[in-house]
Amino acid sequence: MRAILTGLFAIALYVGAFAGPAWSQRTVKEAKPAPAANDAVRRGWTGDRLRFVTDSDFPPFNYYDEEGVLIGFNVDLARALCAELSVECDIQMRDWSELLDVLDRGEADAVIASHAISAANLAKADLTNRYFQIPARFVSRADLALDTVVPETLEGRTVAVQKGTAHEAFLQDFFKQAKVVSLPTAEAARDALRTGKADLLFGDGISLMFWISGAASEGCCSFRGGAFTESKYFGEGSGIVVKKGNWPLRDILNGALLKVRKDGRFEELLLRYFPLRFY
Repeated sequence: MRAILTGLFAIALYVGAFAGPAWSQRTVKEAKPAPAANDAVRRGWTGDRLRFVTDSDFPPFNYYDEEGVLIGFNVDLARALCAELSVECDIQMRDWSELLDVLDRGEADAVIASHAISAANLAKADLTNRYFQIPARFVSRADLALDTVVPETLEGRTVAVQKGTAHEAFLQDFFKQAKVVSLPTAEAARDALRTGKADLLFGDGISLMFWISGAASEGCCSFRGGAFTESKYFGEGSGIVVKKGNWPLRDILNGALLKVRKDGRFEELLLRYFPLRFY
């Protein structure tokens, strides 16, 4: 997934509540309010600086710009959290394979690099509530007459999807009336839609967003219907990683994330780094 998004971004240049049918949604547990600075001390976290680490090869989340400055959605979100907590922000780059080791050695307080909230990661570290999730989306040619996307409205429609993916499994389980065409690559599935060999395409919302807004799509297509976020198929999303047992910092970051969402700063970052709404 990281390689796919990196490539599409180059060509083209928690998340909150996702729209879509109720049966495709998950309820997101809200984070606790951020403690005040003196409360943070009482809870065991006494720092006046937050040391984040991330990697640099996952645009638009974290990457170097043309001037060699580390930027991206994750980088700016880290800065917003530091500002919310009134602490100094230190953001360093490390190779992906080293991030959790750096955290374990005490050389950083938190990792913000789109780590999945998964059993494997939770066995090694603690993670905040999700701050980002890549939903699944349908895309169709712009001239297709289709008002809503539910199993009944896709009956008999041809839907392209990459073979062997969670998106294919989801279609097979919930859109049995559709004619699912499984293709070997995401590019082949996109080409099937672009050339009219399929009525719709189903895949991850961010990759499709960059494709729709880029030259490769030739302006053919647009999102249809809402987003699908069922965790059984598409995961629990991404969280900020802290050292195992560092619950005070985890809870403080959860509270700061909630405030950044509520006051609109999170939405501003989405608009800055993503050309279309993908959720």
